[in-house]
Amino acid sequence: MNVDDFDFDLPRECIAQRPAVPKDSARLLEVGRAADGDDGLRDHTVRDLPDLLGAGDIVVFNDTRVIPARLAGRCGPARVEVTLHRRIDPAVWLAFARPARKLHVGDRVDFAPGFAARVAAKGADGEVTLAFTRAGGDLMAALERHGFMPLPPYIKRPGLADARDRQDYQTMFAEKDGAVAAPTAALHFTPGLMAALEARGVETAFLTLHVGAGTFLPVRVQDTDDHRMHPESGEVPAETAEAVNAAAGRIVAVGSTVLRLLEAAAAEDGRLRPFAGDTDIFITPGYRFRIVDVLLTNFHLPRTTLFMLVCAFAGTAPMKRAYEHAKREGYRFYSYGDCCLLERTS
Repeated sequence: MNVDDFDFDLPRECIAQRPAVPKDSARLLEVGRAADGDDGLRDHTVRDLPDLLGAGDIVVFNDTRVIPARLAGRCGPARVEVTLHRRIDPAVWLAFARPARKLHVGDRVDFAPGFAARVAAKGADGEVTLAFTRAGGDLMAALERHGFMPLPPYIKRPGLADARDRQDYQTMFAEKDGAVAAPTAALHFTPGLMAALEARGVETAFLTLHVGAGTFLPVRVQDTDDHRMHPESGEVPAETAEAVNAAAGRIVAVGSTVLRLLEAAAAEDGRLRPFAGDTDIFITPGYRFRIVDVLLTNFHLPRTTLFMLVCAFAGTAPMKRAYEHAKREGYRFYSYGDCCLLERTS
């Protein structure tokens, strides 16, 4: 499939630099099936979500917690910035380095007094393997002291992420350390919204997918068959599988991370299995969905695996039409932006 099919223009001013306040006041574009004289698009806010769902529907969230995985350091006189994206063991991480050309195998990178790493290997796309001088909980504590939230590159700050981002770039469900990118659709949820969903009779369930920084990488090949997904680790607990399989209504995934793990853990018969391990599932148009009926997701970058996923879920033409509507109506795009509610068409 040609990557050019998933391209579109987006003015820079459409890209949100801060989230809506309060978070559930963000806008929500409902994308349904078009009919004669009706484009299937409805404008709402996130607070309207309980009215768009029904009793017996089950909403599945990702409870991963974003770690402050971006580090500024020095390799000799050179300044370097690294973003951890996948743990190999407690003291060894894969990371994206900038500028990677400054680093060579065996180099030492100093981040703070007593906090350093050796470059154990180099790969493609600026990826390096870092072996830290701290291990286990000590490394996580050092990241909390010296690291920054790993904001995507389209969110601009004078330096790295600031103090507000420590709160803004974390969902209310964040419990399990490991993500280096937020499951951004869940950033819109508040205790009040959760109470309204419960009052509506909507059920909830949780899984964990530790989102990697590879989600920000552009697709550099021309044919989607040649693209390699970075694996991410996740878990579907047995109680979540049981709740999803027993749901009387629709299965609603909050974010592409939830959808990808649910589909990776699905059996051929459409039942959800408990899961623990890695997934590199890549969903493009033509994929046959097994579990998810409805997807709540933010607006994604052009030519990315995430825009390909929503096109697979709701149709390429409807998604491009929805994005054009969103641009005209002043919706805010990407991680800190607004969201859309998609009905599965395949």
